[in-house]
Amino acid sequence: MPSKSPAQHRLMQAAAHTKGGFGGVPQKVGKEFVKADKMKEGGLYANIHAKQERIAHGSKERMRKPGSKGAPTAEAFRESAKTAKMKEGGPSLAVGRGEKLPVSKGAGLTEKGRAKYNRETGSHLKAPQPQGGARKDSFCARMSGVVEHSKGDAPRAKASLKRWDCPGW
Repeated sequence: MPSKSPAQHRLMQAAAHTKGGFGGVPQKVGKEFVKADKMKEGGLYANIHAKQERIAHGSKERMRKPGSKGAPTAEAFRESAKTAKMKEGGPSLAVGRGEKLPVSKGAGLTEKGRAKYNRETGSHLKAPQPQGGARKDSFCARMSGVVEHSKGDAPRAKASLKRWDCPGW
């Protein structure tokens, strides 16, 4: 069931991304609402799929020919493909291909890994900022929480905290 208001949407997002839920809403319920909200938003591929479903069920609609007025452009497909990849878990990055650093060298992404991630997702990841600044403070706060709340040892998170010269690591 999709959210009925922006406030409910924010609550469900918080519940979906918080271990054990949030505000009395179980995490599983929050995830269901977030998934329904995403389906409601749709996108290029969701619209195409929905139209194909309507056609299969007997509507008199027809798919537009590529290049005709109102048909998606090649640019629209390229942009939509970026977000479609993210829904499947993002790009595959590996230590062996030189896209991630091993734990012994501080974990994190290499320049090659950041370039691949940015290219495939349209993001703008930047290099670590161990010398200081707002990005460092924000990273250290977020990653310290990851280490605190992890079920296991979290060696990659700890290594990245050392690489960024976070206080206490």
